[in-house]
Amino acid sequence: MTRHVILGNGKMLVCTDKNALIRDFYYPYVGQENHVSGSVHRIGVWIDNNFSWMTDEEWDIEIRYKKDVLVSDVRAVNHKLGVELFMEEAVHFEKDIYLRKLRVKNNSDSKREVRVFFSQHFNISENDIGESIFYDPKTNSIVNYKGKRYFLMGGQNGESGFDDYAVGVAGGVSDRDGTYTDCEDGLLGKNSVEHGSTDSAIGFSLNVDAGKEREIDYWICVGESYDEVCKIRNFVLKSNVGELMKNVEDYWVEWGNKRNIDFHELDKEIVDLFKESLLVIRAQTDNNGATIAANDTHTLRFKRDTYSYMWPRDGALISRSLDHAGHSDMTKKFFDFCSGVLSKEGYLYHKYNPDGSIGSSWHSWLKGDKTQLPIQEDETALVLDALWKHYERYGDEDKMIKKMYKSFIKKMGDFLFKFRNKKNGLPKESYDLWEEKLGVHTFTCSTVYAGLLAAGKFAEVFGAKKDIGKYNEAAEEVRVATLKYMYDEERGAFVKGIYYDGDNKMQMDRTIDASTFYGLFEFRLLDLNDERLLRTVEATLERLWFDDGCSGLARYENDLYHRVSGQRENSWIISTMWLAEYYVAKAKTLEELEVARDLFDWVVEKALPSGVLSEQLRPSDSHPLSVAPLTWSHAGFVVAVIKYLKMFEKFG
Repeated sequence: MTRHVILGNGKMLVCTDKNALIRDFYYPYVGQENHVSGSVHRIGVWIDNNFSWMTDEEWDIEIRYKKDVLVSDVRAVNHKLGVELFMEEAVHFEKDIYLRKLRVKNNSDSKREVRVFFSQHFNISENDIGESIFYDPKTNSIVNYKGKRYFLMGGQNGESGFDDYAVGVAGGVSDRDGTYTDCEDGLLGKNSVEHGSTDSAIGFSLNVDAGKEREIDYWICVGESYDEVCKIRNFVLKSNVGELMKNVEDYWVEWGNKRNIDFHELDKEIVDLFKESLLVIRAQTDNNGATIAANDTHTLRFKRDTYSYMWPRDGALISRSLDHAGHSDMTKKFFDFCSGVLSKEGYLYHKYNPDGSIGSSWHSWLKGDKTQLPIQEDETALVLDALWKHYERYGDEDKMIKKMYKSFIKKMGDFLFKFRNKKNGLPKESYDLWEEKLGVHTFTCSTVYAGLLAAGKFAEVFGAKKDIGKYNEAAEEVRVATLKYMYDEERGAFVKGIYYDGDNKMQMDRTIDASTFYGLFEFRLLDLNDERLLRTVEATLERLWFDDGCSGLARYENDLYHRVSGQRENSWIISTMWLAEYYVAKAKTLEELEVARDLFDWVVEKALPSGVLSEQLRPSDSHPLSVAPLTWSHAGFVVAVIKYLKMFEKFG
């Protein structure tokens, strides 16, 4: 189940599903720890002895973001009950508070009592062992805690707080259904304390005139102690939810317009998705600089793991979008994060947890009986290249990058220099950017070329004269070797890469892979008009572009990841935006730019109603597959649009 809305402040992140229900609740890092994982927070309505959860089919639910802000805009209609809900949600930009403002409209022709129930089910610190929960009469709140993780739930109906409550044992324990079922008769049992695996519910009673509305404010305050969450609760009461929501909106409007971008003649829908994409990127980025790939935990079905990690490759490519949009403060934190986790040998591992520890991996340390590095070399090279691009745009006013030269830049440059096959000049084997195959890949070679050039430029800037020639010569050797070994004369296109068989003989992997053409042109191994590149693009389009109902560009031939049986390879947002970048780079007139613009329209069309972009799309109906939102998808869209605007200005 994809996440239709994500709300966060760089320390706390809340994700909701298609029914506007909380499915993920991260704290104290974006992506770590998920205190709801595997459970759900429910919303239910009781009217005239009839009860309905918002998961019931009788609800018609629309979910969007409010314009240009990280605030949800939800409309839910239940014609059977004759009630309509309007909901706004936000995470405060500074304090760790989830805020919800709910308006209840009585669509009947008579005054009625409406009871609204909110059910909470936390798995604190990602398990349900050893929790405590109690009703706090001092604050009229529910407090759920374990160790240094405290959650205080409360709300107001006008001048008063909730008027009904219950805490109890969560569903699945001792044959219990869970406290949430207590809501369904319209009354709660008012049990005041429980421990172990716990959940809770609170209720608000409203008398609503015919055709009129009443409001409910709801909040979850998060901290490391009882005193802290009580202090935050007092802040909410003093400020009131309405004022806090306005402050949140003002903050995000200012943040999103840090750089005044002229969008020229781009359609409103493209501009709106551009701005929303930046907000999604910010929400998925921890305050310590870790840019998390995705926080959609429905992927736990696959080997009990998630996308809630920082991949250096994703982060490096995402940093481009933030730099382009004027958020250099965020990219500085990303590079600082990478500097802090760099191995002593000068490479970056597969992926990292938001707290800087090494993430899970499926890369082996052995090939046969020989030791190998469990890395994707492009991740190291791309960070170095991204840092140089950052320096070109912003310089080094605070001397941060200069201080990094020996401990970070030079260590990465030296690793890229040494991690090469002395016989043919190519990089040594590592895993490809799709994390599946061990070999020497065209995309990886392209990034290593760019990374070595970046190291050489930094060496020149910072006066490391001995390093300049070393890095530049190595870069040229990689470029020459790539062009020599990765081009398939028979097929007339560059291949995915090569691998070494059991006899250590070089074998060509002739798979057509979209990353191949992208790496070649993006990192300038070939001129845009080079016939070999043109043929590679043609081969890519011939095999990976589809003109069916879904259309879009697939990753590579015979891609099986999340592929639906009997259907073609899935279309990816990332690869389709690479194609857009290529069309922009190739354009010589405004008319030729329109091809890229058409692909922007395609992305807008494939986005969820909320604007969230998935990783992949199912060919038969364009249904989102894998995770959503995927930060890289949003960043790819932002970068492609920025490049389009630059070229538009050039022609204009």
